[in-house]
Amino acid sequence: DYRLSESGGGSVQSGGSLRLSCEVSGDTFDRWCVAWFRQSSKKGREGVAALDSSGRTNYTDSVKDRFTVTQANVKNTRYLQISDLKPEDTAMYYCAALPHEYCSLSWLLDTRKIERFGLWGQGTQVTVSS
Repeated sequence: DYRLSESGGGSVQSGGSLRLSCEVSGDTFDRWCVAWFRQSSKKGREGVAALDSSGRTNYTDSVKDRFTVTQANVKNTRYLQISDLKPEDTAMYYCAALPHEYCSLSWLLDTRKIERFGLWGQGTQVTVSS
């Protein structure tokens, strides 16, 4: 079985930074696309960043220039680097993955297609105070 787990969330002040980690067990991310979603009571669920198996990325407009999704030196980990955090970034952050042959950057952030993701982590909370 493959499993995802996130870590790295926390409580920070506005303008701060965090690095979230998404780790897959039982495999490496070489053949998977990964997306980060967040969910809050104010905004609902939102796709924020995605990385396909070729290393190409996509971001929702509200996080461009602040969020960066990267590959770690170890092949079973992906990072979401978040800088210049704002109170509106407060949410539970989830990583999700699906095999690369089924994914496309054109829709990876589309919450209407989240049922295509077969793997989800348990989430990590990010809280930003002003």
